[in-house]
Amino acid sequence: MNELIWNYDTLDSLDRPILVVAFKGLFDASGSATSALEWLMEKSESEHIGEIDSETFFDFTQERPLIGFDKNGERTLSWPKNKIVAIKTNENERDLLAISGIEPHLRWRTFSELLVEIVNKSNAESVLTLGSMVGMTPHSRPLAVNGSSTNLELAERLNLEKPSYEGPTGIVGVLHDALDRSKIPVISLRVSVPHYVPDSPNPKATRALLRRFEQVTGITTEYEELDGPAADWQKQVDAAVASDDEITAYVARLETAIDEDENLLPSGDDLAAEFEAFLREQGPEIETE
Repeated sequence: MNELIWNYDTLDSLDRPILVVAFKGLFDASGSATSALEWLMEKSESEHIGEIDSETFFDFTQERPLIGFDKNGERTLSWPKNKIVAIKTNENERDLLAISGIEPHLRWRTFSELLVEIVNKSNAESVLTLGSMVGMTPHSRPLAVNGSSTNLELAERLNLEKPSYEGPTGIVGVLHDALDRSKIPVISLRVSVPHYVPDSPNPKATRALLRRFEQVTGITTEYEELDGPAADWQKQVDAAVASDDEITAYVARLETAIDEDENLLPSGDDLAAEFEAFLREQGPEIETE
């Protein structure tokens, strides 16, 4: 069974692509990570060029297919899928190849091997995974985006964290391991979502993730267009918090803690320049066997 289905002609036209991955599931609090990837698709010329077959990767009692009707009134059945999308960016910017969809339930090792194959076939020079996690961050402050890389040189040059977590992991951890063993540079960007409002759509978190993505890659995201929705979201949460004295006091303590924390990240220009220099220096060595 061919689990990877796509159009090679479109892949050939991509300019120095980066593969970007986000999944609905454990690492997508408030849907912020998948919303960021959908935003990138909508803001640039994009084409759905393939998908990873869902049959062997999903437990359909957990992620059920959907019955609906098409524009002609005919009943349709839609299965969960992870689609492959080519994104043409602005001139002189790297193009993107996106894997957008749902975290698979089964056969994670095989699924990760397919993503390594996608890197090979598309000649992607690096991979970025987008995620959002609940954290001890106040809604009233800029939402922190943590970056990490298992590539020690890349982590050092971009001032990213070096992963130190030990314990149970998810598909993103398995994917990073597969990419690292294949010597493919990979970066994880994760935005912290206030744990007291974890489920509602969060344009402020999506904006923060897109902003950091642009700083790291130099690829235009137009994240500023989310200024209005992010401000509206914050006002709504402000009103909800103000109605409860206990939560108000708790948020104030979070604000004090975050205000005392220093931001050690370099500027956006420095990040993008270092990222480009790193990829240029890797040359053909980043290709997998």
